[in-house]
Amino acid sequence: MKTYKILLVDDDLLILQAISSVLEQEGYNVTTADSGEKAIELIKENDFDLILTDLVMDDVDGMGVLQKAKEKNPESIVIILTGFGDLISAIEALRLDVDDYLLKPCEPEELSFRISNCLKKLELKRKVKAYETIVPVCCVCKSIRDDEGKEIGAGGWMPVEEYMLTKSKIAVSPTYCPECIKKELESLNVLKLLNNKP
Repeated sequence: MKTYKILLVDDDLLILQAISSVLEQEGYNVTTADSGEKAIELIKENDFDLILTDLVMDDVDGMGVLQKAKEKNPESIVIILTGFGDLISAIEALRLDVDDYLLKPCEPEELSFRISNCLKKLELKRKVKAYETIVPVCCVCKSIRDDEGKEIGAGGWMPVEEYMLTKSKIAVSPTYCPECIKKELESLNVLKLLNNKP
């Protein structure tokens, strides 16, 4: 099982300790911050799989933590946990691309369920990103399948030259590398010899 790194942010030390203990028992690697400022310092220096932050804190609040986390990495998973939830803060959190929003008090089972769902979402994002970096190339004709805007595997095949021009606006000029030209010349010489044989 993969150990996920979670940053837990809350200015209430009792809540910080209680939630941290629950998450560590579930096998998560938990780092705690007792203020938004400390959380932002930790976010700058580390990569966390998930950030669970209180909303209402002095100076830098949960929205500030959410914003900095998403600025550093838009794929960061952030959950806001608050005892002061209202429609305005929920809308603002959604605008900043929060992944989940929970009201305190929250049962440990509910928190665990929400974290698990968010981490599944993270893994899916990571898989999609990995697939986006793979360009399928035919082993025989070297055509490339263009899956952009389609389900993976459903795209059309096109020659390398067309793909480069379409995707990168780079025109390809057919030529020979030194090894291939040498082989071609050797092949032509062999053919000449065969043709000149009595």
